[in-house]
Parts: sequence; structure tokens; C-alpha cells
Amino acid sequence: MSTTTNYGRCLARMALHFDCSPIELETDQVLDYLLWCKNQHNTPSESFFKHTVYGLRLVYRLNDMDDRRISLPSIERPKKLPVILSRSELRLLIGTPKLLKHRVLLAMLYGCGLRCAELCNVQLADLCFERKQLHVRKGKGRKDRYVPLSNILVRGLRRYIRAERPVTWLFNAKNAEGEKKALTPRGVQWVVRENKNKSGIQKEVTTHSLRHTYATHLLEMGLDILSLKDLLGHADIQTTMVYLHVAQLDKRKAFSPLDRLYGDTP
Repeated sequence: MSTTTNYGRCLARMALHFDCSPIELETDQVLDYLLWCKNQHNTPSESFFKHTVYGLRLVYRLNDMDDRRISLPSIERPKKLPVILSRSELRLLIGTPKLLKHRVLLAMLYGCGLRCAELCNVQLADLCFERKQLHVRKGKGRKDRYVPLSNILVRGLRRYIRAERPVTWLFNAKNAEGEKKALTPRGVQWVVRENKNKSGIQKEVTTHSLRHTYATHLLEMGLDILSLKDLLGHADIQTTMVYLHVAQLDKRKAFSPLDRLYGDTP
């Protein structure tokens, strides 16, 4: 589900709760409602609270009500580090699917560092095998970018296209009437989840884990942080900097003191 859809769903619930538009509410009413959302004990309460706050910020900005945004609570971002797969785990995951389509799909997520929605939006016209590039259209923030295609991925894509003959979209699905359409994010998530379970990998792996792994591995292979920012399509370098905390960089590669205790230096 897209971010704007989540905002709309949360604001619609707020409108139904008060039987009026959220922009007509007094500040105290808004804050009381947000406190109620935050204190709910059901599973989606935290994300519902955040989407309501972010949705209100967007609505206030669109209606030139910036003064109202000041009263909204700030949301501290969780300080969790991303899950990173090792190279052997990646080879295992990508090699697990029986279907060529699913192997190529997993390879695209990792090999191009794509977000789930970006993968679903890839069209055949976006692939340039001669230049070994993928044109990522309307990524987050509706920004375009180019990312390189590896030789092994180009071979896999050509083989997949010859075998499956996709139409328009690189990865197609069928609707209830049997017509081809773009694969949905839910379909991509199913492929990742299903093959993670079959592979026996114990880590918590999502579609975004492959993007995190792409970024971390590129840093470890010597790519500079500014080039990585452009490849990932980040608007702010601070978003990219998180990968410096998980990448094992050669200049100060972390090691366990237990190794040196027994003379096995890294």
C-alpha cells in the first residue's frame, strides 16, 4: 500500500470520528485524537499514529496552514540497524526459486538496489542492455535515476524475456479476467518471503533487506558514499550514512577480541 494511501485512510478515519474535515478541528481536538491513537493497544496503533501525524502535516502544508504543523508531535525515528545478508546467504536465496522469473526478480532487487514499488514499475523499455543500465522511473519523491545492470543480470534478463515474453511490464501478473498487468508489491513480497523460508535463512528478510544489502556490499567493495546516495535515489545524504554503521570497511574492519586471544588475527 502506498504512503499517500495510508495517509488518506488514516485521515478518513479521523474525519469519520469527528464527522468533519480534519482541517476544521481545533488544535486540542487533534492532539487528543492523536493521544488516543498512540495509546491504542492493537498491533497497528504505532504505524496508524505515525501515518495520521504525517498525513496531517501534508494536509496543513497543502492548505497553507503551516502554523498548525508546529503543534503536531514530533516522531522519533527508530534507531534499528538494517538486516544485511552475507554473500553466501544471497547466493542461497537467489538460487532457491524453481521459477526463472522469481530468480531474476530476487536478483533485480539486490543487483539494482530497487525498492519494491520501483521493481513493480519496471517496463521492458526501461532496460538498456547495450549500456547495461536500468532507468528507474518515478522512484521515491517521483525522481528518475539510472542504475547499472551486471553482466550476469543482463544474461538472466534476456533468458527470462525470451522464455516468458512479458508484455509492457518486466514482471507481469494476471487479473481475475486473465489479463496481464504489472506485478503488485504484495506479489513481490510473497516471492521474497516464500523463498526465504524455503532457503532456511534464519534472518528476518524483506524486500527492503535486499536493498540494504546492495548498499552495504557496494560500500564494502569500495564505492564512495555520494555515488551510493545517487544510486539509491536518496534525497538526503544522512539517509545513506546509516550504511556506514553496518558496512565492514577494510580501513577499520571490526573483529572479535576472542580471535586475537587465541592468536587468530583477522
